[in-house]
Amino acid sequence: MAVIQLTQISDLHLGPTPDYKCRGFATFESLQSVLSAIQIDGRGDDMLVITGDIASNCQVGAYQQLDQLLLAKNKQALWLPGNHDDLQVMQQHLTQHPFLPVFESGNWAILMLDSSKSGQPGGEISSAQLQKLERHLARLKDKYLLVAMHHSPVSVNSQWLDCHQISNDDQLHKLLTSHGNVKAVINGHIHQQYETDWNGLAVYSVPSTCFQFAPRSHDFVLSDQPPAYRWFNLHPQGHIETGVKAVENFRA
Repeated sequence: MAVIQLTQISDLHLGPTPDYKCRGFATFESLQSVLSAIQIDGRGDDMLVITGDIASNCQVGAYQQLDQLLLAKNKQALWLPGNHDDLQVMQQHLTQHPFLPVFESGNWAILMLDSSKSGQPGGEISSAQLQKLERHLARLKDKYLLVAMHHSPVSVNSQWLDCHQISNDDQLHKLLTSHGNVKAVINGHIHQQYETDWNGLAVYSVPSTCFQFAPRSHDFVLSDQPPAYRWFNLHPQGHIETGVKAVENFRA
């Protein structure tokens, strides 16, 4: 079986129109720069995994822009909502790229979880989501699994961001380790690269396609790091290779 290649992007913060700016960043333009970098780096045919905050404030135009951009670039994409999104609105307007909670390929499956709480910046996996996850895990016990969500399930040593950590992380961890085949958890939200071991589970975050948060900060602080994406090679025997690639010579 072939190696499965993925690219992860997150926290696009698009607005109602392409000229929209969020915290001084032209977010549609910076997204285009990331997609161009992915193409130049030879990963343009990868499945794209988008881990939330597609919109800056649930704007219909944000989802419509992304839908058309991905269509124009002939991109396959998996996506999930962040705290600035709304799943129902996303499903109504990402018509060319419908929501897929489970994607299976070869020896692998990717599970897309909604960690958002309506009106709240912090994350939680709802009881309904946990029940669905339990069913998926039982059905897919013979595959290697990559689990994607928006919020971090672990502390990232940044006080203001750690307040947004998934609140029922212990319950989630117990479920994810129940069959021994979940190889990694990937997330967005923290606008920075982060890797850690979560009591036996690898956790990988990805920088934003626009502005980044300063690591290990007590309060909200932006860094000067450029937009970036994370790549994954999922091997048939369950091994994962991954890395982060920043956009070169980027100017906000």
